Amino acid sequence: MDDTSPEMKELYRSLLMGLSGEERFIRGALMFSAAREMILASLPRDLEPAELRGRLYERVYGEPLPVDLHSAFH
Repeated sequence: MDDTSPEMKELYRSLLMGLSGEERFIRGALMFSAAREMILASLPRDLEPAELRGRLYERVYGEPLPVDLHSAFH
């Protein structure tokens, strides 16, 4: 579903592109951090750290944490 007019999309894009690369990077990092916090808040509180990392990874990337990355965290 797309409820944003082409004019508003272009306005938003031009505003973003008017920012410096550093400002765009910082905004992206802040959005990722906010999304991460929302995902963590939606997961059960009693998960072991390894299980928490695995579930967080799966929610962000849409696939299970690869075995080689899973073992790197132990």
